[in-house]
Amino acid sequence: MIYDVSAELEREFGPKGSATRKAAEDKAWEEYNAQILLDARKNAGLTQQELADRIGADKGYISRLERGLTIPTVSTLYRLAAAMGLTVELNPAV
Repeated sequence: MIYDVSAELEREFGPKGSATRKAAEDKAWEEYNAQILLDARKNAGLTQQELADRIGADKGYISRLERGLTIPTVSTLYRLAAAMGLTVELNPAV
């Protein structure tokens, strides 16, 4: 059986470029980025409270970030990265 991912996405979320498809794509990116932050915090060996203390936030904020409920500003993303001993690097798309 051949599985057509594009057809399934269109069936589930509407055609590419539609408002419902865009909302679904945005939600997927939010969840993806939330998982990256969660994994980075755990790899740094930090609790949510420790990370929050390092950036001057509360634990609830870190929890909301890791659940994809809150999107950090660019400056907060840089502070989060630095607090976990990471850097943010922008590279040209290939």
